[in-house]
Amino acid sequence: MNNWWSGSTDQLVVCSRGALVELAAALPATGRFVVARLDGTRMTDADHALYEFSDALLLPGYFGWNWDALSDCLRDLNWLPADGYLIVVENAPQLLSSSAEDRHTLFRILYQAVRHWASPLGQPDGKVVPFKVLLLCDRDEEAALMRQEIAHSIDKMW
Repeated sequence: MNNWWSGSTDQLVVCSRGALVELAAALPATGRFVVARLDGTRMTDADHALYEFSDALLLPGYFGWNWDALSDCLRDLNWLPADGYLIVVENAPQLLSSSAEDRHTLFRILYQAVRHWASPLGQPDGKVVPFKVLLLCDRDEEAALMRQEIAHSIDKMW
C-alpha cells in the first residue's frame, strides 16, 4: 500500500483493518481532497445505500434516487470540486447484504466511476482526477472474498 493513492492499478481497493496503518501515507500531501466515509452496516439495501451516498457526497437536489442517478453523479461531482476523491466504505462485507444483484450493480458503478476519473478524456484541461474507493473488511478472509466478488461483478460487464 505504499504507493496506493497514485500507483494503484486496482479499480476498487479492498483491505482488512490491519492494512490501515499505511493509509495515512497514502494520501497526497497537498491539494483539496474530499473523503467520504460510509458504513456498510447502514447500507444493507438499495434505499439505504443511496441515502448514505447522497448524505456523504452532498448529492444535488436533482439526484434521482436510483442506480443510474448514482452512476451519473459519481462521474460528475461538479457541486463538490476537489483535486481528488476518496470513498471509504467501512464494514464493507455488510454492504447491500439483502441483494447480491444490487451489490454487484454498485460494484460496477464504483468501478466505472474510478475509470471515468482516471481518463483524461472529458476532464477539464485533460487532467486526470484521482478517485479511489476503499472497501474495509475486518478480516483478511473477508477481503479476499470481496475481491473475488468484485472481479466477478466487473467480468459480468463485458
